[in-house]
Amino acid sequence: MAAPASSPVEFLLHRPLPRQRRRPPLAGAFFAPTGLSGAPLLRALASLAADLLGTPPLPSQRRNIDALMRRLALLSALLDSLLLLLADEGEAAFSDAANLCFRELYVVLFRADLLVSYVASAGRAWALLRAPQLAASFRDLDAELAVVLDVLPAASLRLSWDAAQYLDFLRARCRRRAPAHYHDPAEAALGDCLLAALRHFELGQPPDPSMLRSLLRQIGISDAASCRSEIEYLEEQILNQEEDADLPLIGGVVALLRYCLFSLFDPSNTKSLRVWLSVGNRQRPLSWSCSDDTSFSVPKEFSCPISLDLMRDPVVVSTGQTYDRPSIIQWIEEGHSTCPNSGQALADNRLVPNRALRSLISQWCGVHGFQFDSPESNEGMIECVAVSCSSKAAIEANKATARILVKMLMEGSDNAKPVAAREIRLLAKTGKQNRAFIAELGAIPLLCRLLLSSDWMAQENAVTALLNLSIFEPNKTRIMEQEDCLHLIVSVLKNGLTTEAKENAAATLFSLSVVHDYKKKIMNEPGAVEELASMLTKGTARGKKDAVMALFNLSTHPESSGRMLESSAVVSLIESLRNDTVSEEAAGALALLMKQPSIVHLVGSSETVITSLVGLMRRGTPKGKENAVSALYEICRRGGSTLAQRVARIPGLNTVMQNITLTGTKRAKKKASLIVKMCQRSQMPSALALGSTLAVVDHSLVGNSRLRRAPSFGSGELSNPVSISVPVP
Repeated sequence: MAAPASSPVEFLLHRPLPRQRRRPPLAGAFFAPTGLSGAPLLRALASLAADLLGTPPLPSQRRNIDALMRRLALLSALLDSLLLLLADEGEAAFSDAANLCFRELYVVLFRADLLVSYVASAGRAWALLRAPQLAASFRDLDAELAVVLDVLPAASLRLSWDAAQYLDFLRARCRRRAPAHYHDPAEAALGDCLLAALRHFELGQPPDPSMLRSLLRQIGISDAASCRSEIEYLEEQILNQEEDADLPLIGGVVALLRYCLFSLFDPSNTKSLRVWLSVGNRQRPLSWSCSDDTSFSVPKEFSCPISLDLMRDPVVVSTGQTYDRPSIIQWIEEGHSTCPNSGQALADNRLVPNRALRSLISQWCGVHGFQFDSPESNEGMIECVAVSCSSKAAIEANKATARILVKMLMEGSDNAKPVAAREIRLLAKTGKQNRAFIAELGAIPLLCRLLLSSDWMAQENAVTALLNLSIFEPNKTRIMEQEDCLHLIVSVLKNGLTTEAKENAAATLFSLSVVHDYKKKIMNEPGAVEELASMLTKGTARGKKDAVMALFNLSTHPESSGRMLESSAVVSLIESLRNDTVSEEAAGALALLMKQPSIVHLVGSSETVITSLVGLMRRGTPKGKENAVSALYEICRRGGSTLAQRVARIPGLNTVMQNITLTGTKRAKKKASLIVKMCQRSQMPSALALGSTLAVVDHSLVGNSRLRRAPSFGSGELSNPVSISVPVP
């Protein structure tokens, strides 16, 4: 039987960043414009060069960008001369070799445009950290330009004297710069100052405020808004997972800038931070229509041929067709041996990730503002976030920031407290060290007070901060032992000022209920189970998920059945069996609760419930199928022959049971065999036929007839939990 996992790192990834992540310029090949030649090609080159020359001065990579602009000015003059030549002599003035070189020149200019655009959009601190890599990119660009100019058949172009001079001068310029000339001493010195500030934190001594002010001024950070912008950009780069990125260093700079944000600026007087609070964590849902009534349709190439939904984890089967991984796995587990799209036989069951398509889907989602997180990217982000928080400088800087924030919660103005709660929420999102010292500084009772606030931002950030803090095991005890804290969390669940506050209150109850000793205390808190049941029935998709996970955890307590029955939680779980988002967890919770006869008969008396469980056994994940089998097993085992007969009469049960015995988990196979035995004992002809069929299947698979002699299960036997992530903004 399946249960929600409580691993702390799983809390990190379910509240995505609100904006599209900016990545460095692509290093791969680009296609030349094959349809252009002669004058149209030259005009395209001239237009691209002119656009680049119009770039305003940038604070980063000044030396390299200035050098590039001088080359572009010469190139633009050369192109103008060539266009005049074409106007006089016509298209015949250019040979095929010349056209080929100009197409390659277009590629070089396109790469230059990408590189300059990247530098222009990059955060200043990020550009300092990546100065060597950016300098290398400009050096490579010069080398590519030199190669194209060297092979350009100048003799066949019949250049004017001025144009020939431009070309010779441009060739010389591209060859002349030594590698050291690409590195700006001023930027290198500023980068050293940044590293020196981090070394202060490594020694446990925050840098002098005047030193930090001078450093920020040189970087270009003049107020809280620009400091916040730099922090957000660096956090995006951590999640981009670049292979050569120094994540501990980047995490240290993020912590340094966060310390500067609260030690050098006054957030309570900064309207921009208040605005950021109200919109910073609002992300666009993954739906295909916008608020302005503009519809988006998923490109056919990005849709799974089986589910017709956007693919999250596209994989290629042996026939070369691409499907979403969960859909094709379900297809194979149901016993199919052919490709759904082509009808060809599958040579094997290997699934090869289609990384190129996944990248295209991710880019498409980014363009339209939709969240895209594949399972693989989530795993990588967990690791990246953990590594970035691991340096001593980051830990010490975050400690210093936490002291300021807790003081703001204690003594700050009404404007400052929501800001402090929001920042504690972010600090507690990453790293167990952060969660530990924030609680040790006394943040939990101060956050509890904000749960009573009439300011929706203060309340929402406070309950989410408590959720993030509760991931650290000792903090669960601190929260549960804090006077009235549990009562206030339930109050937010019931009367929260925003939907997100209510949902995160439910997620907090799930996190706290991981500890067995707290399950009963939570169930006995007036309104807790009732409000979770209500959210499971009426909440958003995310709210339903939060609620069902909390109810599942509470259901594992041996005394939970009566409380779940009187609070209508059982009815909510039954209704949720028809909701694919939460049906697997609902089935697992019901299987646990059906140790009480009254619940067994309430659940089993409806053929709709049994039909829903059989449907889940047919279409669910392996653990979902196991949950459904466990629930059906409890109905047959504890409901007597009447309910066993009702189960045996369900259409299609024969096929479903065969599939479970062939492809189910070990526990699911055993419980399926016991269901067959109980149906046989009910003396229903259909059950006997079912048992006979399964016996044949078992005989063909296992020579010792293992399924027919499956051992009986004790009332407490459950399967290992499924992994269910609790959302953390």
